[in-house]
Amino acid sequence: MSELDFITDMMEEKLVKGNLRWLATFNEIHRDYPIGDITFPIYASGSLQEKGFLLSRIFSALVTPKYKIHFFLHTSSEVDPKFLRKMILTCKNKFGEGDWVFLGLVQSQSFGKTAKETVESLTDKNIGIAAYSLASKETVASNNVLGKGLTKQLKLTEAKFEAFDLPNYLKSFVITLAFGILFLIFLYFLGLQQAISTLALLFMTIFSLILGYPIYKTRYHTTLSLNNRGFQLRKGKTVTEGKWSSYTDATIYITPQYETCIRLHSKDKTLDLPLSRVGLSRKDAYNAVRELIKRK
Repeated sequence: MSELDFITDMMEEKLVKGNLRWLATFNEIHRDYPIGDITFPIYASGSLQEKGFLLSRIFSALVTPKYKIHFFLHTSSEVDPKFLRKMILTCKNKFGEGDWVFLGLVQSQSFGKTAKETVESLTDKNIGIAAYSLASKETVASNNVLGKGLTKQLKLTEAKFEAFDLPNYLKSFVITLAFGILFLIFLYFLGLQQAISTLALLFMTIFSLILGYPIYKTRYHTTLSLNNRGFQLRKGKTVTEGKWSSYTDATIYITPQYETCIRLHSKDKTLDLPLSRVGLSRKDAYNAVRELIKRK
């Protein structure tokens, strides 16, 4: 069941990181949430209301519908059609008629014909279902707006993590500013006296702040994508990919700069997956990676 546990952990991370914000703003997350005799590994609640800047909040308050949004994740070896219908009725009866319910299902086995028909034939416009089979890699969705939207955003078997790395952005800014000042000095010695002035230095600083960001993205920005088969580590334009089956163990490694990594061990080498730079929880990531390596 480690694959299903991995998906549950990654789903929680995606919700915390706001990766489902195109569906709704989820601000409360529960683990092992019971409704009647059904327990959902994850339940998240939220709304369509924006929580950003003042103008966004005003627009949201005046234009955006004030629906309550509920997201459920259910994992099992196989979802019985009868149990699926019970699950839909349970969610529908729990909440108000105007609420929206998103239901994500992940099962280890392939879909049976009846189960697929149960999902696809759902007509309730306030419930959307997206179901995924680990065995067949097949996705089935309810044929309504919520189902299609959930299928597009969910991406159940992969999670991407990244965070803004201020020290490396400042490095890009300082490098750009240093070259800019050298250019101004060069112009000054060519006879352009206005090159060294408060206005010119202010302009160069603003220009360096703007240009520093794309330099940071292409040279330093780090993203880490994980799925049940392996990972992809991207630092700037450099991409490193690997499979969990290639490694024998994982440990927590602290760099000389006090950054936290997961160090993957194989017979010939080690590889460090940065956690601090991508904003991943050390405990959750370490446990998930250890389980994935053991599963091979």
